[in-house]
Amino acid sequence: MSSSIVVTVVESPFFPDFSDLYQHKGLVESRVDSIRKAISVIKKQPVAYIVVEFFYAYSTNYSGIYKSNIEVLLVSLRKYSPNTKVIVLSKKSEIKFINVLEAVDYPLHGVLQLPVTSLAPMEELLNIK
Repeated sequence: MSSSIVVTVVESPFFPDFSDLYQHKGLVESRVDSIRKAISVIKKQPVAYIVVEFFYAYSTNYSGIYKSNIEVLLVSLRKYSPNTKVIVLSKKSEIKFINVLEAVDYPLHGVLQLPVTSLAPMEELLNIK
């Protein structure tokens, strides 16, 4: 596994910029704007972290059995980058739905509530091995 790459999936204007923190930690950021592009990155090379915002599917916006934007990414991680640590960001109103990700059986490294007002929680998650 590459110990220096963090993929950030920026799909909304609420996504905080952790670029300086990643650089301080010696991580190289690969910023993408969709789950599909994140999957393309991990197919080419395993990564250390993925930071992604959670969106719950209140309707049938997502195909098949999936109930969020992240589930297909987690399934892909199992195959292409099984040691990647996933950090999920979520609005307070959607955190109660994070449990839908348990169906994929890929562990989350951490969940942070938006808006993130301090870098300390993210820094702590990046320090945990």
